[in-house]
Amino acid sequence: MTAPLRILAINGSERDGNTADVLRYAAGVAARRGVEFETVDLRTVRMDRCGPCGDCNTRTVPCAVEDGVADVVARMIEADGIVFAAPVHGFGTASLMQTFIERAGVGHLRFDRPLTNKVAGVVSVARRYSGGEVWAQLTVNALLNRMIVVGSGFPATVHALHRGDALKDDEGLTNVSRLVDRMIDMMELLAEHHRLTGQDGPIHTGEANERVGLALNAAEFEDVPEPGLAPESALSAQARP
Repeated sequence: MTAPLRILAINGSERDGNTADVLRYAAGVAARRGVEFETVDLRTVRMDRCGPCGDCNTRTVPCAVEDGVADVVARMIEADGIVFAAPVHGFGTASLMQTFIERAGVGHLRFDRPLTNKVAGVVSVARRYSGGEVWAQLTVNALLNRMIVVGSGFPATVHALHRGDALKDDEGLTNVSRLVDRMIDMMELLAEHHRLTGQDGPIHTGEANERVGLALNAAEFEDVPEPGLAPESALSAQARP
């Protein structure tokens, strides 16, 4: 018997408010499709900001800061789909989600892109302004991690001011519902592909770390060969334009 498909939502809000309400709504959509839906509320995760060490761009192993970020990353790797959800604060992405993107992305995910070919969805919650900008930032972050981003027609941006307003935005919730359904459609397609072929994903992943070979980072990766090349060949490859 195959395990049920699972979606993990990352809630970047500092409170149990409209963003949490939208994710609970999304969980109901997933449940009707027989898909597990779990939410990580970043406000409950012990998460330090990036410190003064400044070695993020030169280290070749995950971040040494000991907090809850590594555990959240591990849960993301185990999921079939991931929803990134955050409210607009100060015309930008809420600070908890911004911190998580920085810590998880640079400190853990960039080395071998473990989220490659996982299905991603993005939800932003805004009173009126900058919902599209936050949605776009989170979408680019998913693309950076080589995830498969599904569309919902209009972006899944929900408008709300006071607690409870999000559940009154019928159009926004329709887009969230469509997003979750399309994520599940893609997850099922990928699962069927795996069943038929035994391969983890239909899309070639290429090199594990796209930073290898960039002249700016040559010193960082001078001992790391390109896929299929001996170490001495990798060094000469870094010098190619």
